[in-house]
Amino acid sequence: MHLGKKIERIRELKGMKQDTLAGLLGVSQQTVSRLEQSEKIDEERLVRIADVLGVSVEGIMKFNEDGTINIFSSSLHDSAGSYNNCPVFHFNPVEKIIELYETIIKQKDDMLKLKDEVIEMYKNNRQAS
Repeated sequence: MHLGKKIERIRELKGMKQDTLAGLLGVSQQTVSRLEQSEKIDEERLVRIADVLGVSVEGIMKFNEDGTINIFSSSLHDSAGSYNNCPVFHFNPVEKIIELYETIIKQKDDMLKLKDEVIEMYKNNRQAS
């Protein structure tokens, strides 16, 4: 799987839309679409994307959807990991919820910061005119 597809899948797994990622990166949705179709992405941009997605650059580079699905699938179908045919999860759901909220709050803060920067830039452009 090429780098753009890995970014696309990670974005989708995080429940993020292209336009949201675009806003956080300060680019257009079309630019994100082109990025997700690219086999190679320059390192500076990759670092920024990884930061916005909340993963490491190495995590993007080594992302393997089959491995991710297999890990999840085997944890649901492992007879040693179930009780009365109910899956036993090996993580604390409350911690995952907290992690999700922290991610959402960080994304919201990033978007507000971007909004403030755009407003400031607009004000500066109007004053220069």
